[in-house]
Amino acid sequence: MASSSSSGLTFKLHPLVIVNISDHYTRVKSQMNHSSSATTTNDDNNNGAQPRVYGCVIGIQRGRTVEIFNSFELLYDPSTHSLDRAFLEKKQELYKKVFPHFYILGWYSTGSDAQESDMHIHKALMDINESPVYVLLNPSINPAQKDLPVTIFESERISVDHVAHLKPSDGGSAATQLAAHLTGIHSAIKMLNSRIRVLHHYLVAMQKGEIPCENSLLRQVSSLLRRLPAIESEKFQDDFLMEYNDTLLIAYLAMFTNCASTMNELVDKFNTAYDRHSRRGGRTAFI
Repeated sequence: MASSSSSGLTFKLHPLVIVNISDHYTRVKSQMNHSSSATTTNDDNNNGAQPRVYGCVIGIQRGRTVEIFNSFELLYDPSTHSLDRAFLEKKQELYKKVFPHFYILGWYSTGSDAQESDMHIHKALMDINESPVYVLLNPSINPAQKDLPVTIFESERISVDHVAHLKPSDGGSAATQLAAHLTGIHSAIKMLNSRIRVLHHYLVAMQKGEIPCENSLLRQVSSLLRRLPAIESEKFQDDFLMEYNDTLLIAYLAMFTNCASTMNELVDKFNTAYDRHSRRGGRTAFI
């Protein structure tokens, strides 16, 4: 299953995820019906009830394509909005050993529509993924519906790697496209810098012993750093300085051009005023 969103992201949902969610829902509903059938009172109250199940979806993101490969269950109590963090971290570490390139992309649930209470678990997962996706499966059977009853909700995603490709949707001028391009890059770099500062302060506090050491977090940071390109080389420095100097040169030339244009306009205005003054003075002397 593949679909595109208004933000330009393309989602690919593998069938295994749908099977896992359906199996999770079926087991929970079967257990609820089995427990409720033990007493007649509970059977009358819970007949036809639709339970909700919760879990995480994992996969990878390549550019603007988000591919969801697998999922696992979560221990979440919607009545108290409590999430079992220990269970989540254990599951995450187990999947990391088998699928080292998979990351938690978001979470899933069942129901006919998203609810306001869903924001509790959504915010709880934002410390793992700042922009988690939400996969909602509607277990109700609708014979008239041909498409899969799956809805994917996305959070706003800002990526430094792809913001350079942003263009105005109205097909504006080159100056407008450049302004949008630079604004996007500035926003992305600003957000990236803030995230790096938070991570740096956290690691410094961990090193000083102010907070307990978390090996799982250190492994994630180490994995992230290994994914960064090695750019500390003389060739990179030379290329970077050359590009930097060329950019400054272009900026200076643009500044000189603007100054020359302004001076040219000023000279034209001065000549026009001088000509008018000379004509008036000539006519007065002639009279």
